[in-house]
Amino acid sequence: MSARTAGDLVGPRGGVLVCAFAVTGAPRPAGAADARGHEEGGPLRVLTAGELFLHVQDVPVAAFGEEPLRARLERADDLERLARAHHRAVEAAARCGAVVPLPLATLFHGDDSAVAAVAERSAGLVALLQRLRGRTEWAVKVHAAGAGVRAPDAGDAAAVAGGRAYLSRASARRRTEREGHAQALAEAHAVDEELRRYAVAATRHRPQSEQLSGRREPQLLNAAYLVDDARRDAFRRALARLGTAGRAPAVRVTASGPWVPYSFARWDETAEAHGSGVAR
Repeated sequence: MSARTAGDLVGPRGGVLVCAFAVTGAPRPAGAADARGHEEGGPLRVLTAGELFLHVQDVPVAAFGEEPLRARLERADDLERLARAHHRAVEAAARCGAVVPLPLATLFHGDDSAVAAVAERSAGLVALLQRLRGRTEWAVKVHAAGAGVRAPDAGDAAAVAGGRAYLSRASARRRTEREGHAQALAEAHAVDEELRRYAVAATRHRPQSEQLSGRREPQLLNAAYLVDDARRDAFRRALARLGTAGRAPAVRVTASGPWVPYSFARWDETAEAHGSGVAR
């Protein structure tokens, strides 16, 4: 099931909707009551759905109804606050062990419909939680070491008068840039191949733009790796080796983790495999 907004729901009771964050195979542990979700909502709660547990929060229609929520999702600051609150609640659920995060703004008009949605996917969710147990996600990004094509300098401008010499220099520069880009792509591929040796699963995301990455250098690889906790140190050592000077001179490797395995725990894929259901 994809994320549904309040506009997809009918008849919320008392002006309150149920926002669902994650599914776990164990109840919330003692000491987790201090966790927070959305600022506008009530305390986090846990609903029992057979052998599974759904982590939810009551939220007001005034803030999560169709129109107000759409407006908030279109504002960068509000979207960031919603995403951070969602992640806080998912991390709180992850204290229970393996977790399947739900999409941002997954809403139901009552506990019964929320529990029913989990029950419809029970077999797939149980299998997915079993696969994720004792594993976490690591995010790895590879950027080219250089910023790419440089602007012509004063020497190039002066060389325009020489005509043939200028064209020769420009052609040589383009050839050097193509060769450098090809080398960087090859090294990024080698990084991915090396890290996959230490992971049970891997996936590539679309490379981020300069605006998102905050770097001028082209992003060549934006990948996620699902790593057994028992192999975490080996994965870290592999990352350290890849960052050693001279190992991959045409690229720069950055990594973060461990994270909740968002890239490998898709509620909507579970729905597709085990029957479709909708928030209602």
